[in-house]
Amino acid sequence: MTASHSEGAGPVEQSVEPGVWRYAHASRASLVVDGEAYFELIQQVMLKAEHRVLLIGWDFDTRIHLSKGRRWWQKGWRRQYPRRLGSFIYWLARNRRQLDIRILKWGVGTFKFFTRGAMLLDLLRWWPQRRIDFKFDNVHPVGCSHHQKLVLIDGNFAVCGGIDMTSGCWDTSDHLEHDDRRRSPGGESYGPWHDISLMMEGEVAEALTDHGHHRWERAGGKPLEPAGHREGSAWPDDLVADFEDVEIGIARSRPPHDGEPAIDEVERLFVRHISAARHFIYAENQYFASRTICEAIAARLAEPDPPEIVIVHSRTGDGWLEATAMDPARAQLVEAIRALDKNDRFHLYVPYAGETPIYVHAKLMVVDDSIIRVGSANFNNRSMRLDTECDVFIDAERPGNESAAPVIRRLRHSLLAEHCELAEEEVGALLERHGSMAGMVAALAAQGKGRLRAFRPPQPGEWEGELAMRQMLDPEDPEDLFAIMPRKRGLFRPGSLLARAKARLTRKRQAQ
Repeated sequence: MTASHSEGAGPVEQSVEPGVWRYAHASRASLVVDGEAYFELIQQVMLKAEHRVLLIGWDFDTRIHLSKGRRWWQKGWRRQYPRRLGSFIYWLARNRRQLDIRILKWGVGTFKFFTRGAMLLDLLRWWPQRRIDFKFDNVHPVGCSHHQKLVLIDGNFAVCGGIDMTSGCWDTSDHLEHDDRRRSPGGESYGPWHDISLMMEGEVAEALTDHGHHRWERAGGKPLEPAGHREGSAWPDDLVADFEDVEIGIARSRPPHDGEPAIDEVERLFVRHISAARHFIYAENQYFASRTICEAIAARLAEPDPPEIVIVHSRTGDGWLEATAMDPARAQLVEAIRALDKNDRFHLYVPYAGETPIYVHAKLMVVDDSIIRVGSANFNNRSMRLDTECDVFIDAERPGNESAAPVIRRLRHSLLAEHCELAEEEVGALLERHGSMAGMVAALAAQGKGRLRAFRPPQPGEWEGELAMRQMLDPEDPEDLFAIMPRKRGLFRPGSLLARAKARLTRKRQAQ
């Protein structure tokens, strides 16, 4: 049972419509792309906090620096507060006596502390500070996770997106193939990393704060009173608003646990947004392994005049388990989708810096330059039903949001410009000339330009393929995490377009 249909659910549980928890007004909002800009802006925001900072994340590493690579003549060299996150939190508590700081981290990552010695020292230094409270959140079914990434300031400013305050997430939008600043706190270098979050001010922050308070209390934290009235704005001085005076929708996912019903707003909203596309869908996502999303895409591609669908994502999962769970499922789903794509409208790309793939951790979708959606939810089964997720979106077709459409178009162009190594103002003319995003990318590739490379996932081996078919590592229900999945509940459901396409491919191979 989902929150949309549950009886007796409290106001934090109820959805206003299928796929949407709440709509709330934002006085302004801005897309923040990549870690360099994000971490510096987050520090500006926390410096402006007057009553409470609530940080909710999948991971949290106090050893990271919020800015890197400064020189003595650059802005901020002589500032009085630390750059390292753990020291900065401590400094805030000591210098903002009225400020409470609450940090909620998914608890399964606790073992990482044994390799993060400096973080243990930070927690010991924080412990006497009564206004710093750090908690682990293990309140979920076994095998699930808390994956939301939220920053909540004074009930008036909020951030929702894909960026965690942890190591390995910092990068510039140049995504240089080799960058000495891209090092973990332990000194290890890592590759280019692309990510996105949305910063918001106004009533939408109050709604997300309600959600954050519920998460905090469910994790065992003491009930939090509403933040007091603040005199000014927490909006960072260096951030120009992309949107002003808009309505923002919020969608969540959550597995059923300990008397709380399941919430599947994220999944329902993805299906709605894919179904609503008239001309194109542009998406950036870490994975491409969700059966529900792929079936929704397949239904569109089977139409006589389908929308163009462009997905920019990572070449492989981040780590052995992620790659084993997601890559084989992606290969089989993409093969079936392409068998249905008679009009060549589905395009999967991986961005590269030189010969190094850029890891795409962003979770973004743009539909017809009318809808922009940002959050923590991946295109995998876990994000639909197993993990807690939170996405926000702006729909320019809702009354009062009409001014958002040209802004959404500009943001899509800016992301394409980043991936294609173009100036933002060049993108519109090139799209017009080549007729589509894929046409533009192909023309640039023919000239040896751009970072995007068309991607055809390699077919998995027999063992990996069987795991994917049965969804054993990326199931759709918490109860299936440790079960031997029957085929009728696997990756290809009987009677679906994808299942029929897969069957035709199998028969073709057997006949060869």
